[in-house]
Amino acid sequence: MEENFFERVYTIAKQIPQGRVTSYGAIAKALGTARSARMVGWAMNASHNRDDVPAHRVVNRKGLLSGKHHFDGTNLMQQLLENEGIKVVNNQIQDFEKVFWAPQLKV
Repeated sequence: MEENFFERVYTIAKQIPQGRVTSYGAIAKALGTARSARMVGWAMNASHNRDDVPAHRVVNRKGLLSGKHHFDGTNLMQQLLENEGIKVVNNQIQDFEKVFWAPQLKV
């Protein structure tokens, strides 16, 4: 079940447009498991050996880079986001409401 759940998370993560972010909870909600934001976090952490999953675009519900310590390098998550035009100050996405992308469909 876990592997299937992770793949469903990755399917949604791959849909996040460049220059936008979403949250662990928004992905969980789209999957119909609103209380599984932590499991989405586990899936994102497990995706770092996959180049096809843009895990850097998934942040916590307040726009904080809560998963940044799972990326190689001190500020890699922030650098990847900034390369896409997202402003980050003190590990916080600026204009979070404007760059937030809400997944719509259940996978």
